Amino acid sequence: MLKAQARFHPWAMLSPSLGLLLVFVLVPLALAAWQSFFAWDLLTPAVPVGLGNFRALAESGALLGTAGRTLAFSALVVSGATVTGLALALLLDRPGALFAWVRSSIFAAYVVSWVAVALLWLWLLDGDVGIVGVSLRAFGLPRVGFLTEPALVVPTLAAVTTWKIAGYAMIVFQAGLRAIPASVLEAAALDGASGFVRLRSMTLPLLAPTTAFVATTSLVVSFQAFDVIRIMTQGGPAHASELFVYAIYEQFFMNLSVGRASALAVVFFALLLALSAAELRAFELRGRTRRERSLP
Repeated sequence: MLKAQARFHPWAMLSPSLGLLLVFVLVPLALAAWQSFFAWDLLTPAVPVGLGNFRALAESGALLGTAGRTLAFSALVVSGATVTGLALALLLDRPGALFAWVRSSIFAAYVVSWVAVALLWLWLLDGDVGIVGVSLRAFGLPRVGFLTEPALVVPTLAAVTTWKIAGYAMIVFQAGLRAIPASVLEAAALDGASGFVRLRSMTLPLLAPTTAFVATTSLVVSFQAFDVIRIMTQGGPAHASELFVYAIYEQFFMNLSVGRASALAVVFFALLLALSAAELRAFELRGRTRRERSLP
């Protein structure tokens, strides 16, 4: 009886989260997968088209283009947030009210809404009255169209997203740093290891699980990017900033193409799931390799 209760208790505690996951994730995803096989404009009856929506998106180049832009954006956000968060954690993980105030100020950007952040950076990057544009002209530099040049818009949006979530990455890395036993680093210092050697050979390997968590959560955030695009670029210029979530929104609410929007959603979920699994697997294999090398 006790064994049966022990097996039941974890599922009972997980049931609220599993119920929310079922209602708000799995059921809508199944509905989107079913609707992806139909052509439907919300006004006329749905017409079965099989894989026609996927084929149309692939032949038009929209699917490949959206996937490529999203992957490029995600790579910039994941690498930027991970490196920036780790650097800030290493720099600011010190006692004192001043460092606590700086950490709180940096983390405040993560608490602010995406809409506020997008409006702030839209003003800062304005070529006429924005601080960035005014500063460039003050130094005699030409005007830069951060949000109007197709080659610059994705890196610019990635930089804004990184600025927004870097404080969260910093707090997570700081927790990981404080979980490292101080005796390990002290023993290495007594053995003559320099600060760089301790960072490279001890701190970074011990932070591997934390790095995997930060990278995975940053990947999910980058794939969900919508507010900054909707407010700052509306997918432009010339669809250069049209990422997956915005493309789904555009197909559904602007083109009234439920089938193609659902097809994009299915591909979006499959790609995000595959990338997250590959990322976690890569960190797991890297950690296993390091542990094997450390064995005598």
